[in-house]
Amino acid sequence: MKPITPWTRLDSTYTYRDRWLTLRSDTVRLANGSTLAPYHVVEGPDWVNVVALSEAGNIILVEQYRHAVQKIMLELPAGQVDPKEDHDAAMRRELLEETGFGGGTWHPLDTLFPAASRMTTRVTGYLALGLERIAEPALEESEDLRVREMPWEEFASGLRAGGLRLLEANQMSTVLLVHLLAASSNDPAIARLRI
Repeated sequence: MKPITPWTRLDSTYTYRDRWLTLRSDTVRLANGSTLAPYHVVEGPDWVNVVALSEAGNIILVEQYRHAVQKIMLELPAGQVDPKEDHDAAMRRELLEETGFGGGTWHPLDTLFPAASRMTTRVTGYLALGLERIAEPALEESEDLRVREMPWEEFASGLRAGGLRLLEANQMSTVLLVHLLAASSNDPAIARLRI
């Protein structure tokens, strides 16, 4: 089979930029020689999210309103990586800010692209075990979160039965990465996390 040929960027214009995202409008030459313009690309910061379990074995979740879809959603603790911040530090900071939990043992999972067709953003997932509450949440002005703890078995059975959904696709991908890690782990604390 013939190898796939990447597109060639002929021109780029930044059509919008603020602290949250940048919209880049490219003119590209496709592999077949034709030109496509504009091809919009959203440049945004990287994100991190964590499957976080307390010392008692409960998964730590947050519930919050998401304006874009106008729903109150149950989610993994997550957040944006600040400029010049590494992903590990960003995840520990976000978990502490959103939930007040910290400490424990951390396992980096993988970095995935949530929408590679249009976004440059990468999402890195983590598994954190044995966390304890060490502070009160320190929420940003726009955040109104409720911390929810749930036994892992209840969480897993809710996912299997279809009655519990983390509606953000990138977070479900992190849960899948935890399941895959658990399926191959000899560590009993991790192996029990199969869905």
